[in-house]
Order: sequence, then structure tokens, then C-alpha cells
Amino acid sequence: MTRTIVASATREIIIGFDQPFCVIGERINPTGRKKLAAEMAAGDFSTVERDALAQVAAGATMLDVNAGVTAVNPNETEPPLLVKTLEIVQGLVDVPLSIDSSVTAAIEAGLRVAKGRPLVNSVTGEEEKLEAILPLVKKYNVPVVAISNDETGISEDPDVRFEVARKIVQRAADYGIPAHDIVVDPLVMPIGAMGTAGRQVFQLLRRLREELKVNTTCGLSNISFGLPHRHGINAAFIPMVIGAGMTSAIMNPCRPQEMEAVRGANVLTGNDPNCSDWIMTYRDYKPGTEAGPAAAAPGGGSGRRGGREGRRRASV
Repeated sequence: MTRTIVASATREIIIGFDQPFCVIGERINPTGRKKLAAEMAAGDFSTVERDALAQVAAGATMLDVNAGVTAVNPNETEPPLLVKTLEIVQGLVDVPLSIDSSVTAAIEAGLRVAKGRPLVNSVTGEEEKLEAILPLVKKYNVPVVAISNDETGISEDPDVRFEVARKIVQRAADYGIPAHDIVVDPLVMPIGAMGTAGRQVFQLLRRLREELKVNTTCGLSNISFGLPHRHGINAAFIPMVIGAGMTSAIMNPCRPQEMEAVRGANVLTGNDPNCSDWIMTYRDYKPGTEAGPAAAAPGGGSGRRGGREGRRRASV
């Protein structure tokens, strides 16, 4: 059984087909959040701190950390800002982190200060990226998100995206990186723009699980981009992708409707033994109140784009 191990200084998490769905909190990301970007650029991390604590309280198993506040001189400005953000977050919470950047120097700077075994977000099938990121993944012995696009861009053909994923897994093997340390992002298209987007992802997930035997993730809210009442679509999407084989997602755990879908799917897939997490989370629930208490158990809803997809993902 494929198992991807991530860890903080004090907590180890397993991403796997036989594990609760791994919720990776997306909120520490200034993409699409002008106020947060301005605060971080000015050295104000108060929102980062609140978002870190709130996401873990709501049930996030991991937190994605992105510090791409500006496109101006990112090779110079992003590494120290990402380091500072990582240090603040891991000083507040004990969940594993995902180091999210498109800047290779920032990823390496983050890996130097990150405690435990973080997830690197991300590498693509572009030769330049493979040659820059895979040696770092091997050097620091960490898992990596593999995004299914390459120099040709993002294909609308799911078979092409599968082959890009296969290429990344094979190239990783050349560096001695095992497939269980590759978490493939098959790329979720907006269903409002592409009516087959859902079916494409379900097909891809089954192939990635059965043929490549890798864990998977996605920027969950991409599916609902451009539609009204996005959280209803997201909540419907969650159990469907879990049923198709997805093992993690980068999402907003502070949305009770979506976390309820995660926890319900864990129950129905047998990954919440004796319904323990569901009972602990909702035992005091009363009809007519909001389901999804802020004081959920720390591991609730899991046992974890960022990246280039995260930069495209609209903040919600």
C-alpha cells in the first residue's frame, strides 16, 4: 500500500489510500489576497498567525505555506520571506507543512529551516523544473507534489496529463526518489468552463492509483471557479474524488460544509474506524446550527495550489 510520510517536529502524518483524507490548509497564501500580501511584505504576520491557528482548529492535517507576495525580483525577495513565514507557522502549530513556491531558491531556503519532513509544492514536467527540484527532494529526503503540466502547458486531454505524471515519476526514480514520495496533482479544471472536468479527474485518479500507485492531491476549489455558491460544488466534489482515489487536497478547512463532506467520506470509506472522529466532532451538533465546530479534533478529517495551480486558484 502506497504511503507518503510527512512530519513536523512532533507529529507524523501518513497520506495513503487506507488513511483518512488529508486536508492541506490553503489559507497561508497571498495569491488573490491583496491585504494579506501587503501585510506580509510589511513584516506583519498577524493574519498568517490567525489563519494557521484557525485552520488547525478546524481540522487541517497539514498547512500549505506560500510567501509569493510579489512578482518583482522573487528570487531575492521570496526566500527570506518564506523562511520567516515558515518559522512563525511551525512555532505556532505542530502539523506538518507544505513548502509552496515557484522559486527554487525559496524552496531550498525553506527546506533548510523546516522541521520534520515537509512536503515540497511543487515540481512540474518541465525539464528545467525537474532538474532544479528533484535534486533538492533527494538531498533533503522529502516528498513532492508533481503537477501534470510541462513545457506545452496544461493539456485538456487527461491522457496527456497522465503521461506527464508518469514522466515525473520515472524521472524521480532516476534520482532515487521512490514513487511513494510523489504526490501527483492531476490538475482540476473548472467545471463551469469544461463540462467534462469532473469525469476527467475521476478517470485520472483511478489510473494514477492503479497504474502508477501514487498518492494524489489538487487545488480543490478549482472545480467551482466562476460558479455561484462555490462551496456547494466543492462539498459535492470531495466525496466523489475520494471515492475515485484522491488521498489529499489543498483546500479551506474553515468551511464547515466542506469539512463535513471530508469527514462523512472518511466514515463511508472505512477510514474513520468506529466513526470515532465523526462522533467526537458532531456529538453535540443540534439541528439548525452550523455543522462543523471550530474546536474539531486536531486530526479531524485526515489521519494534508499551492504551487503553480495555487497561483491560479482564486482565493475563497
